[in-house]
Amino acid sequence: MATPSEKLARSLEALKALQDRGVVAIRSSDLERTDRERLVKNGFLQPIMKGWYIPSRPDEVAGESTAWYASFWDFCSSYLHERFGTDWCLSPEQSLLLHAGNRTVPRQLLVRCPKGDNKIIALPHNTSLLTVRYNMPDKRDIEIKNGLNLYALVPALIDCTPRLFQQHPTDIRAALSMISDASEILAKLLEGGHTTIAGRLAGAFRNIGRDRIADDIMKTMRAADYDVRESDPFETKLPVILSGRERSPYVNRIHLMWHAMRETVIARFPKAPGIPEDNKAYLQQVDDVYVTDAYHSLSIEGYRVSAELIERVRSQDWNPDNNEEDRKQRDAMAARGYYQAFQAVKESVTKVLKHENPGSVVDHDHGAWYRELFAPSVTAGILQPADLAGYRNDQVYIRHSLHTPPNREAVRDLMPALFDLIKDEDNPAVRVVLGHFMFVYIHPYMDGNGRMGRFLMNVMLAAGGYPWTVIPVEKRDAYMKTLEAASTAEDIAPFTDFLAALVRAGLEGKPGPSLP
Repeated sequence: MATPSEKLARSLEALKALQDRGVVAIRSSDLERTDRERLVKNGFLQPIMKGWYIPSRPDEVAGESTAWYASFWDFCSSYLHERFGTDWCLSPEQSLLLHAGNRTVPRQLLVRCPKGDNKIIALPHNTSLLTVRYNMPDKRDIEIKNGLNLYALVPALIDCTPRLFQQHPTDIRAALSMISDASEILAKLLEGGHTTIAGRLAGAFRNIGRDRIADDIMKTMRAADYDVRESDPFETKLPVILSGRERSPYVNRIHLMWHAMRETVIARFPKAPGIPEDNKAYLQQVDDVYVTDAYHSLSIEGYRVSAELIERVRSQDWNPDNNEEDRKQRDAMAARGYYQAFQAVKESVTKVLKHENPGSVVDHDHGAWYRELFAPSVTAGILQPADLAGYRNDQVYIRHSLHTPPNREAVRDLMPALFDLIKDEDNPAVRVVLGHFMFVYIHPYMDGNGRMGRFLMNVMLAAGGYPWTVIPVEKRDAYMKTLEAASTAEDIAPFTDFLAALVRAGLEGKPGPSLP
């Protein structure tokens, strides 16, 4: 007779067979009833709605949202294909956000479908799906992207509601920047006689500095005897001129976000005191804060480390081959890696204190920080040497976050663009806040992004003469909440205020976070 463990193993094999086929949204009929019930009971399967499930992890806390947010787009694609076949399409508004590289999980996903029932389908964690009865666009106007039926870029720009330009200006500007010539959009405008829309799009292109496209739209529509009046649908003017050669919506998005956010940062962050004359004293202060910084930074990431372990690592009184307790703990590897990375970051701090360009320094050095951060885990066999090779080669998700980081291909375009922005930025406060935020927004690694982002932040602080700043683990929830607001709502003010309060306290000589 099979033991409970053997039965669970057989059920897991059935689940693995589905996952090997790329199945994310699992129907009741995909698994035998006993397998399904056993997997749900043991936490390997999570019910989404009647008859539908997604894979989950048994160690996830009840109410954990990560599995759902990570599965959202694939689940919706599978569910809609199962229910409607190919006769469905995301709304032009949602399609535009996805074209622009914004994969934030929406609170409600709006779907157009000839057989839609105009009913809201409740989904986990306050998300929902609404299928609206609506005629499908022409097949040539549909683009399939990552399994989702989208309005193609040009039809989406034409059919979207005007208020989208005010609600999501960064995304719409990034989408507009993907159009290189008026000919890409004029045929649809002329074919439909879209005079009002033509005027709106001409104004939108002029807003992002694409005067030639705007002029061509206006001249061509008028030559075809249409009465077109140009109007700017955006509420603000673009703070930066986008390159006409850059077609990546991801790169254009972070350029737009950086320049839209920087004035808020400047207005709310303490003015930089300037690089101190006594570099040795500054570096000694960095050394003095190491134990506290390591404890809080690792604790924020969920590692359970003690001040004693951190001190042993620093004093070299640490040998995982001879210490059974340490050998069993990934925490010990993380602590050792943090120490090694901290030493590498100190070298970067030394460079910026000598007035080297901070953007160039972190561009050149951040790979070394990362390698030191995880080298002990490779030595211990927890990670493979290939894990230190560079930026991630897979999709990554952030716990509890609606924000979905850019895909792996986009990361390789985004990281050079980020370092260029830092290199060209002349305000130290902007480099501090937006450098940290943009790094974790891109999430270039499979692990360690938070620690790396805080290292980058402190190098930028040093470049402005600010003190090394520790983010307390006790304020983790506020820290993550402000990052979420910046990532999903493009509201940088809360994150700026959060960091500003910590930095201001350091400038005033107030005691920083303590150890337990």
